[in-house]
Amino acid sequence: MTLDKHKLDGIPQITSRILPVETFEALLLAEGYQRVGSAPAQGNRIKVWWSHLEHRRIEAIYSPDGKIAITAYHVD
Repeated sequence: MTLDKHKLDGIPQITSRILPVETFEALLLAEGYQRVGSAPAQGNRIKVWWSHLEHRRIEAIYSPDGKIAITAYHVD
């Protein structure tokens, strides 16, 4: 659980190790990120990609039930 370990472009530093998906996605949407896709990830988790016109793309990992954002980082 490392959501607080990465700095995301345009988003204030997240200080929690995990966040409810609704809270995490609200931060991204408020900054203008758009969800562009998802796929199964290791450990039965969910990988979600977010895109922005000016910021680098984000890859986020959610819990298997899709309710908790576990980590997020830039992939570009």
